[in-house]
Amino acid sequence: MGELKALLQWQGQSLLSHQLAALSGGGVDRVIVVLGHRYEELLPEIEGKPGVEWTLNPHYLQGKTTSIRAGLDTLGDRLPGALLLLNVDQPRSAETVGYLLRQHRASGPLITIPAFAGKGGHPVVFDAALISELEAISEATQGIREVVRRHQEGILRVEMETGEVLWDLNTPEQYRAALGESG
Repeated sequence: MGELKALLQWQGQSLLSHQLAALSGGGVDRVIVVLGHRYEELLPEIEGKPGVEWTLNPHYLQGKTTSIRAGLDTLGDRLPGALLLLNVDQPRSAETVGYLLRQHRASGPLITIPAFAGKGGHPVVFDAALISELEAISEATQGIREVVRRHQEGILRVEMETGEVLWDLNTPEQYRAALGESG
């Protein structure tokens, strides 16, 4: 992207601030932000926000799975009923987050995956029963994909009316396209 994704502007605020507000507004009561590259620049976006904790992943260069495991390590004894995973470069609205959490709670699946036009998206919601499997993920086993593959029979696929569940801002072009769709 050429710049720190978390600080990109999104709907009048940084992408990170937007995500924190969307998660909170969608009903997530405990948000754990996993930081790595240039984390000092992101702390002002996080510190002092109710329900938001952060942890540092010194191994972030080894892949996303190290960040997921670092976040899980932060849970301690306070295990949630469900775990929602969302990358900072996947902006979602509070409405989308809330709808997925309600669908997950109402149906009780092991995994809830949003979809748009039949294509799976994010955020993915995992039942707490899968935390130990998530703690064992690695880049070699393709991370959460392996957990999803093992539990195909326990997946609730929720078809959404918004394409935002497919947004993933890895290039300037994807960022501009998503900005156009979000406006």
